[in-house]
This record gives sequence, C-alpha cells and structure tokens, in this order.
Amino acid sequence: MFSQISRTARAISTPEFGAKHFSNHVQTVTLIPGDGIGPEISTAVIKIFESAKVPIQWEERNVTAIKGPGGKWMIPPEAKESMDKNKMGLKGPLKTPIAAGHPSMNLLLRKTFDLYANVRPCVTIEGYRTPYTDVDLVTIRENTEGEYSGIEHVIVDGVVQSIKLITEEASHRIAEFAFEYARNNQRSTVTAVHKANIMRMSDGLFLKQCREVAENYKDIKFNEMYLDTVCLNMVQDPTQFDVLVMPNLYGDILSDLCAGLIGGLGVTPSGNIGANGVAIFESVNICIFFPLICFIAQLFRESLEHVNVFKILFDV
Repeated sequence: MFSQISRTARAISTPEFGAKHFSNHVQTVTLIPGDGIGPEISTAVIKIFESAKVPIQWEERNVTAIKGPGGKWMIPPEAKESMDKNKMGLKGPLKTPIAAGHPSMNLLLRKTFDLYANVRPCVTIEGYRTPYTDVDLVTIRENTEGEYSGIEHVIVDGVVQSIKLITEEASHRIAEFAFEYARNNQRSTVTAVHKANIMRMSDGLFLKQCREVAENYKDIKFNEMYLDTVCLNMVQDPTQFDVLVMPNLYGDILSDLCAGLIGGLGVTPSGNIGANGVAIFESVNICIFFPLICFIAQLFRESLEHVNVFKILFDV
C-alpha cells in the first residue's frame, strides 16, 4: 500500500511545488475546511498529521462568496491574504447551490489565484479491487476558461447562450505545463484531447498551441485524439495513456471517468496549480481522506527526509 501511496503522491508534484518551498522547520498551510463533510474530514486529517508529528501549522480560513467594490464577487480578504502569504492551501469540498446567486466557489478560487492547471493522477491502488489492474495516468486540465468561463446570457425568452472562451495564451500555458510535467516526472507521452473536428476555431486554437509546444519537447512523444475516442479507448485499455492535457470541460468529465477506473473520487487526489506560486490541493466530495494524505506526504517527501512517513501516517 505504501508504494502505491508514494506513487500517487509523486504524481501530484510539479517542478514549482517541490522541496524548494519547504525546509526543515514548521510550515504554514492555509486550511479551507469546506462544506458538508469537509470540516469533518479536515479535522481527521489534522489529527493524523499531529500524531505523525508532521511539522505543519494550519491557518484555517472560511471561503464564502462576498460582494466587493462595484458589486464584484470575491472571496473574503482574510482568506486571500492567507493564501497569498502561505502559497499552499488544502481545501475540502465547496458547494454552490443551484440558483445561489453567486458563481461557483471553486471557480471563484481558480480565478482569484489564477489556478490554471488542475492535476489529477489516477493510479491503481494495490488491494483496492476494480476491473482495471494497472492504471497509471495523469489528467491535466486547463482550469480558467472554456465552457466554464461563466459567460452566459439570455438572448430572448427561452433561449440562453453560453460562450466557450479559448485563448492562445491559456492554451499555450497549459500545454507547456503538461510537457514540463511529463519531462520532470519521467512520463513518456502527452496526449492532447480535443474536438477540433467540430469546434474548429476554439479547439483548433487549443490543438495548434499543443502542437507548437510539442516541437520543443522532442524527448516526449505527442499524440492528439478526439475526446470521444479517448473515452472509448480509456475504458478498453487505460494503460495506453500517460499524460493527457485538455480544455476545461473535457477535463472535468474525463478526470472523473479516470477516477472511476481506480475506485472512485475518494481515492483520487487533485491539485490546482497557479501561475503566481499558489497551489491549492483538495479531496473531492467523498469522505475518504486518502487524497489529503497524499498531498502532505508529497510536500514533505524530499524536504523533511521522512523515510517512513507513509508508514507513520497509516500506523496512526
């Protein structure tokens, strides 16, 4: 089990968030307990790491949508200040009721800190039986635009338009992130997931940027594949995939499909990486706190030299 956790934890890591952020002293991490069962699982995780004597000081902040100057939605200033200072956050699930009158809290966090890359590893866990026995892949999702840009309006009664926003800058940035991630994590292949055959301009722009970036990474094999074809091949044989990079909506759907291959969202950690040095890690809306443990274990794997950190955590 420990080797599986180590493999999953390493898969969350990126060059930006390795040992350079940590040294052998107490580190402050912003804790966002979240909604529903979020506070309960966050409390459990805190107790586990206290028992394991992992040197973390938690700075708890609640995140709700408030209106700032000019009526713009924002998170509470104290939460933003904490994240800007600590650069590292751990959050539980955040819920946004339908017709709540404010944007998704997760979307608000992503926009506030420019959390442009969602990294979700899906690795088979020994002893957790599923029909698939050797899954080892990573989905990298562009986190700031696409269909989730939040640009919607009523054209006439009964007709609503939602705009899919794709930019050259964001597409290039996520493509470069995916290739850098692959190179730094000994991954051999990056697959761009798209529907440029239908959305020729928007997905076409995304794919063009992936192709251009691929030219600078000759050591990494580059594939491109339609979203529906990826889904078909994924359920037939997930071992053919390594790192997959895609626009926002596709990533939301495909990452959940991949989580299902290894047992569900409860065993799938997720990291949101920002351009300004901020990273927020999370467990999804399931009560298993395995993803949260993976997060901390990886952060301290190199800097604290806790050789038996995984065993310590599970002994307690």
